[in-house]
Amino acid sequence: MAAATFDRVVDLEFLDRLGEVADVRPGVLEEFSSPAARAALAGTQVLVTGWGCPPLTASVVADAPRLRAVVHTAGTVRDHVTPAVWEAGIGVSSAAAANAVPVAEFTLAVVLLAGKRVLEAAHEFALTRGRPLVRDAGGNLGATVGILSASRVGRRVVDLLRPHDLHVLLHDPYVPDAEVRALGAEPVGLTELFDRSDVLSVHTPLLPETRGLVGAELLARLRDGATVVNTARGAVVDPWALTAELVSGRLHGVLDVTDPEPLPADHPLWDRPNVLLTPHVAGSLGNELRRLTASAADEVGRFAAGQPFAHEVTVTTLEHSA
Repeated sequence: MAAATFDRVVDLEFLDRLGEVADVRPGVLEEFSSPAARAALAGTQVLVTGWGCPPLTASVVADAPRLRAVVHTAGTVRDHVTPAVWEAGIGVSSAAAANAVPVAEFTLAVVLLAGKRVLEAAHEFALTRGRPLVRDAGGNLGATVGILSASRVGRRVVDLLRPHDLHVLLHDPYVPDAEVRALGAEPVGLTELFDRSDVLSVHTPLLPETRGLVGAELLARLRDGATVVNTARGAVVDPWALTAELVSGRLHGVLDVTDPEPLPADHPLWDRPNVLLTPHVAGSLGNELRRLTASAADEVGRFAAGQPFAHEVTVTTLEHSA
């Protein structure tokens, strides 16, 4: 992992937990090509990775003949786990489930704020400098929330929405209707999801087939005043189509991710009162990072005990996930 990642994520508690089940090499590898790195790899059975890890290419795998597991302290492994890892039979684990927790919490918060029209109310309140506002629209009682994709985050969002008086729709072509209902949502088709949602929350992983999935036609199906929440990846939503809808004022947006990221300084969305832009803060930050290392430490412990990973990543699961 990058040295900056090591400084942010790795603490003494994590190292102590690893030390209970393994001989831990002190320090951090930022690259795999130097003689020192190759020497370290030669004796490594478990490689703990994080943000900034370079790709585990065939040559890297060849330099690590004892390597049996890669345990990632973050979400997606797409940036560093290559086919050479799978071909060598090396197990892979990810802390994506742990990272889904704060993203889902963030989503719950903004869904409820969207229902209360907080963006609009705050803007008008500032303009009038405190003059009372009388509102007859908005509110969360019986509002419809659409969840696009039953990803780890999407599923957790559905669970967090359960105690509230909301109607939750879910679209995911890979999840049977019975499973969607068991999660606590109503299964619907893609167009129906947009037709019926007051708040539409995107949780689709960015894959070649999902780039631009939410385009102008789907956005146009949202009712006037609906809110689009995106905590997944900006490119899942057509940026031109979304910008047009938000600039017109017809839709509201809460965007923790954009395409590009960040937006150019002169982009019109920076100054829109109906848009909240946040700098990719939904994922693990601060003390939430301990959840990632705790998950990784648990996985290393399972490996040391000869047990299967609780959060294994396989070629098959990676086809439809981040």
